[in-house]
Amino acid sequence: MSQPTDAILNSLEHLIQVVARLRSPDGGCPWDLAQTPETLIPYVIEEAYEVVHAIRGGEQAAIAEELGDLLLQVILQAQIASEAGDFNLQDIAEGISAKLIRRHPHVFGEVAVDTVEEVRQNWDKIKAQEKGETPELAEKLSRKLDRYNATLPPLMASMKMSKKAAAAGFEWEKIEDVWAKFDEELTEFHEALATEDKAHQQAELGDLLFTIVNLARWYDLDPSEALHGTNQRLVQRITLMEKFAKKSLADYDITELDQLWRQAKKELNQ
Repeated sequence: MSQPTDAILNSLEHLIQVVARLRSPDGGCPWDLAQTPETLIPYVIEEAYEVVHAIRGGEQAAIAEELGDLLLQVILQAQIASEAGDFNLQDIAEGISAKLIRRHPHVFGEVAVDTVEEVRQNWDKIKAQEKGETPELAEKLSRKLDRYNATLPPLMASMKMSKKAAAAGFEWEKIEDVWAKFDEELTEFHEALATEDKAHQQAELGDLLFTIVNLARWYDLDPSEALHGTNQRLVQRITLMEKFAKKSLADYDITELDQLWRQAKKELNQ
């Protein structure tokens, strides 16, 4: 169902005015006035993940609501930047429009493409030019890995980095070699735990997790989706445990909790 452009623009203008009112020193909201671009970072991340959760659920009303919450974060960041004289929402909109036009010469220009891969290659080439990078620099493996590490959630970044490194030749010959690496990293993690060096423990834990990501890649599994599924099952089991319980779960001992856990697990498996 499409809407007239004027109606959409009016709704956006109303949202902008609401946010400006919340940020007004004259009767605005104390919480909104206390926010900075940095304090809002957790909310940007949280709202983005809630959008993903809503899309997975497929409920359109929930998707629209969560997209609204994410849009609020954009408007808030723009409002704060505007107050400081840095940039505003117009700059944001014009910037992304110009970028889309530049990076789609096959739509807005005379470039001809036949495949999605050609579109991706053109996108990467134009992006490198925008950043003043030579083609050689843009193609460096370290450059690509650094971009993944800087812009993606850690688990997703690890999978992307693993695939890219493997394509460049950093790959085991057989799956047994990956399992051997897992055993090696697990041993090193155990050894690190025997020390009091927290930084060393963190490093070895990271190495172990990265090896698990590589195992997932070899078995064509998605570690982010796998962990999401485990988290979801935990929520479902705890929900059932609370349903079966006659009192707060905190008032049960570990044996009773284990019984409730098994009961919940059995019902979910039926």
